[in-house]
Amino acid sequence: MTIVLWLALILLSAIALFAPRVGLIAGWRRRRAAQAREAAENALKHLLRQATAGHAATLASLQGALRTSDRALLVLLERLQRERLVRTNGDSFRLTPDGERMALHIVRAHRLWELYLTDELGVPVRQVHAQAERAEHHLTPADADRLSAAMGHPEIDPHGDPIPNREGEVRPVSATPLSAWPADQPACIVHIEDEPALAFAQISALGLRPGQRVRVVESSPARLVVHDGEQEYVLAPILAGNVHVSAAPLPSEDNATTVQKLSELAPGQLGEIVALDPACRGFMRRRLLDLGFTPGARVRPDLTTFAGDPRAYRVRGTTIALRRDQSARILVRAVA
Repeated sequence: MTIVLWLALILLSAIALFAPRVGLIAGWRRRRAAQAREAAENALKHLLRQATAGHAATLASLQGALRTSDRALLVLLERLQRERLVRTNGDSFRLTPDGERMALHIVRAHRLWELYLTDELGVPVRQVHAQAERAEHHLTPADADRLSAAMGHPEIDPHGDPIPNREGEVRPVSATPLSAWPADQPACIVHIEDEPALAFAQISALGLRPGQRVRVVESSPARLVVHDGEQEYVLAPILAGNVHVSAAPLPSEDNATTVQKLSELAPGQLGEIVALDPACRGFMRRRLLDLGFTPGARVRPDLTTFAGDPRAYRVRGTTIALRRDQSARILVRAVA
């Protein structure tokens, strides 16, 4: 009996170790393959980032981005060249067309996942980058297509970065660092750099976000002060360099002085909806549109609770209650 038990234990151990799909060795090989794939995709992302910035990737830049050993990096680059994803140009490296397509897919998956986390799951924007760094390697192109369709094919991520479409096309974004923006000129925040993470966390903690309209009211070597019409924000110049703005107008910029938040509309005052705040995305944006708060619709504050929040609005023949933080996302123009 003892021999039988020993044989049974040996057999079970062999199955646990060598089983093709569920064995320990098979699992180890899958993990190694996944790690190798992630390293290759991260290298492609780095090469794309360098090319976008007008720089060529080098061994030093790749090693700094991937944090790997010399030997592992050389093995990785040999593999990428063998698969015709990367080509050498002297002591620098560039993407081939196939490598660029793969890199753009990874970027697309990353930015779609960041947007999904913030808009659909309510994850704070300062926390989504690290999660998206992991998830991007597990989204196939078909997964990315489904995710994009579910969110209405968005064009920008929570940081204001453009999201490549399924063909790999990227909408160009023209922007200027806030530190270089002229004083007393209205601007719209279009992008906030998410790296380094500490700088992004500080900017997020201040409350600045893409889509926000600001005006520089003070600029000096020591600090930069901006105002959004309600609140003042003080930034160190190095932080202001990570905030990019544009003069791109919101809808009906020619009548910007008459545009206000729905929450600011006087009781009984009729208003015409101009647009939803660009920062209003995801579920909240879809819900407001479904409720009838669409550009061109007429809306009127109808009822107000004793506390003033929520407030009822009459729109398209229906009375709808909105909290102040919701109605503040709807931009209107008073109608005489």
